[in-house]
Amino acid sequence: MLRAIDIEKSYDDLKVLRGISLEIEKSTITSIVGKSGSGKSTLLHIMGTLDNPDNGYIEIGGQNISQLSDKELAIFRNRQIGFVFQFHHLIPEFNAIENVCIPGHISNTRNSKVVSKAKELLDYLGLSERLHHKPSELSGGEQQRVAVARALINDPSLIFADEPTGNLDTSTSEELHQLFVDLKKDMGQTFIIVTHNEELAKLSDTCLEIVDGLIVS
Repeated sequence: MLRAIDIEKSYDDLKVLRGISLEIEKSTITSIVGKSGSGKSTLLHIMGTLDNPDNGYIEIGGQNISQLSDKELAIFRNRQIGFVFQFHHLIPEFNAIENVCIPGHISNTRNSKVVSKAKELLDYLGLSERLHHKPSELSGGEQQRVAVARALINDPSLIFADEPTGNLDTSTSEELHQLFVDLKKDMGQTFIIVTHNEELAKLSDTCLEIVDGLIVS
């Protein structure tokens, strides 16, 4: 599903990634762990096409994404990649279903199809009674599930999650962990997750540890 080849990244004189290569199989959950500043979020952002490496390249589904123009990359990202962040980044003026629909509208999918898919996802995530609630009217766990539904709306090949349980309590974190496992099983999604949460890492098919910009295990 994804290959990273000799990824290097520096910010001024700080070398963050020192030549990382890895492969991610389809329909798996891969966790990336490491201390703060080890480079794990930088790697996630590069694999998710949100940042460019200084050296090396990323292949997703056999496509070298460095060969895409900015417009082609934006279309590719919208259709093939979903994101879940620690902070939900929901638009406060929009209700749950409106937030979920945003990537679908950007892709120019027919409105009725996008809304139908959004309702289906929110129902799957246990939010069928919360469709018209705004983020301020939802709990932290509910907001995160809305963010997960938004990531899934275009049936992406890959879901990237950056500390998705960082702002959740233990019980809600466990529910989100299980949700990722269920999505992998029920929908065949591929997840790449940066986390400090040991329990989430244990549920993964693969756990990669980064130390000083290199994968050590």
